[in-house]
Formats: sequence, C-alpha cells, structure tokens
Amino acid sequence: MYDLVITGSGPAGLSAAIYAARAGLKFIILEENLPGGQIINTYEIDNYPGIPGISGSNLASRMEEHARKLAGDSFVDDTVTSAVLNDSVKKIFTASHRIYETRTVIIATGATHRRLEVPGEDMFSGNGVSYCATCDGAFFKEKDVAVVGGGNTAAMDALYLSGLCKSVSIIHRRNVLRADKVLQDKLFSAENIKIYWNCRVDEIYGNEQVKGLKLRDLKNDTVSDLAVDGIFAAVGITPASALFSASVNTDKEGYIIADETCMTNVPGVFAAGDVRTKNLRQVVTAVSDGANAVTSVRQYLLG
Repeated sequence: MYDLVITGSGPAGLSAAIYAARAGLKFIILEENLPGGQIINTYEIDNYPGIPGISGSNLASRMEEHARKLAGDSFVDDTVTSAVLNDSVKKIFTASHRIYETRTVIIATGATHRRLEVPGEDMFSGNGVSYCATCDGAFFKEKDVAVVGGGNTAAMDALYLSGLCKSVSIIHRRNVLRADKVLQDKLFSAENIKIYWNCRVDEIYGNEQVKGLKLRDLKNDTVSDLAVDGIFAAVGITPASALFSASVNTDKEGYIIADETCMTNVPGVFAAGDVRTKNLRQVVTAVSDGANAVTSVRQYLLG
C-alpha cells in the first residue's frame, strides 16, 4: 500500500515527486514517456525564474535529475490503463498488468497537442505535418513552411522555424494574435515571416509529401492555394484526463476541476499541472501545482 501514486512526470509530476520525497511519503511516479512532459519539445524557456534562456529539454533534465536524486527508486516506467478512485483505497491499473493500491493519487498526466481535423492531416502526418517545431524543424531547412495558430506556442514555433526555413507563413483565424507582445514584436520584425489573417486551413495536400494547403479566407469565403513543404499545428492542447473522467469532475473541455489546493471532487484524488482547470498553463504554474498537491495530500493523510 502506497501513501501516494503520481501519474505523469512532467513539471507538475516531478515537482510532486520532489515534495513527496522530502515529506517522507511512500510513493511511486508512473510515466509512459520520457520525464519532462511537453517542455521537452520547447525550444527555449525564458520565463522560468532564475534560469533565463534555457531549452525545454535541459530544464526537463534538471528537474528529472533533482527528483531522481531524492527518489530515484520511486520512478516506474509503465502506462496507466484504468483507475478506481472512489474508494478509500485507490487502485491504479497498468499495461504491465500491475495493480497499485494507494491512499491518494495525484493526476499529473498533462495534455496533448490538438489536431487540425482537416483532410490530409492523417495522410501526411510525419510526411510534412508536424506538431513539434523543435523536433522536426531541421527537416525543413531552406524550405517553405506554415504554422497554424495565434498563441505563444505558434509564435515561438514560427520564430524558431524562421531561423531554419526559407519562409514561414502563420495562418490565424482572427485578425489579432494572442501571443505575448514581446513575441509579436519579434514576429512583425522578421523578414521571412508572413501572417495570413482571418484564414483557416481547409485541406492539406501533396503526393508522398505535403505540397500545399487550401486556405479559406473567413471574411470573403474564398479559397486559395498556399504552396508549402510542411505545416506545423499549434492550435492548443487537449487534457489527458479521459482515464479519470468517470470519477473526477471535468469542465466542458475535459480539464479536471480543481482549485489551487489541487483537490478534486473525489477525496484523496488531486490534479496538478496542465490537466487541471486554471487560468495560466506554464512551467512555473505546473511546478507550483506539484508542491500544492503534495501539501494537500499530507493534510488528507493526517485526517
């Protein structure tokens, strides 16, 4: 019987592991992928206090190293397949046919990239369609690419790609960007970045590789072609909460409802990081969630 099972090892999960180890809890942290979550694929993080201009992969490595130094034996490589959370003793089922019994659970499963849901997306996934500019950008050196989206991720992807590619076209459904002003200023000053306002992608086409996009102008409802060699989707994320949504309350987008204490509607179950409802999803808020969640776990265990 464990005091705590942490599902996911992004910044929230790793932070929770550090605090759980320091609190002397008997716990494990379950992760099916590399520790670090989404930040592994982030080119540069410049808003984490004390470590300006660090790459996402380096920051993730530092966090993992810190957590493993305190609780290396608590890391378990396994995939959660289902969970029973409403009883006083929670049960976590995994792909290796293990059943972990625990008094508390911190759900820190994060989120995944949202798809465009347009014709050609599936066909050319991995052959010109990408969801990670820092992962795949090098394949498009000196080529023409498009980025779909208008937030910070889209802006950062476009800026990163502008240093590699011949041209970068940003496709945005609105006439203003949601990205931070400092990023917008950089976009507007980049010579090889062009923004297509009030447009959406209707289709991705090509032969074996992406050759172009069908763009719909949402103001006059006309369709035009944009020749590109690749397209990077940066249109948001979807919370990885499906395995737990039968037990814990979620909002209409699937985020687990929990406040700053990270407590859910189920006693002994907590949500931390990008998977929970919050106004700001950043590394710093995910790390804070991990600490708050363990604090709540300790209070719960003390009764």
